[in-house]
Amino acid sequence: MDFGEAVKSMKRGLHVARSGWNGKNMWIALQRPDSNSKMTLPYIYMFTAQCDLVPWLANQTDILSDDWSVVATDAETILGATAGKPGGHAGFGQ
Repeated sequence: MDFGEAVKSMKRGLHVARSGWNGKNMWIALQRPDSNSKMTLPYIYMFTAQCDLVPWLANQTDILSDDWSVVATDAETILGATAGKPGGHAGFGQ
């Protein structure tokens, strides 16, 4: 799928990734802030190969690529991987 389709998938609550990314199990998702969030507008974040959750911005290669796909993620694994990190997993996936 292309980047536009990937964005539409994220708006439906799905996680997406590129097959061209080097790290294993990396994906991005849309975060919609809630009343406990410090952010006030939706943003895209990435689950990295090091199991970190970080803000993400697309580059030209990402935008123009057609190797995007929806990926299945295991919330328990993600929450466990991020629990000991600064910021923990508060607000994850909301």
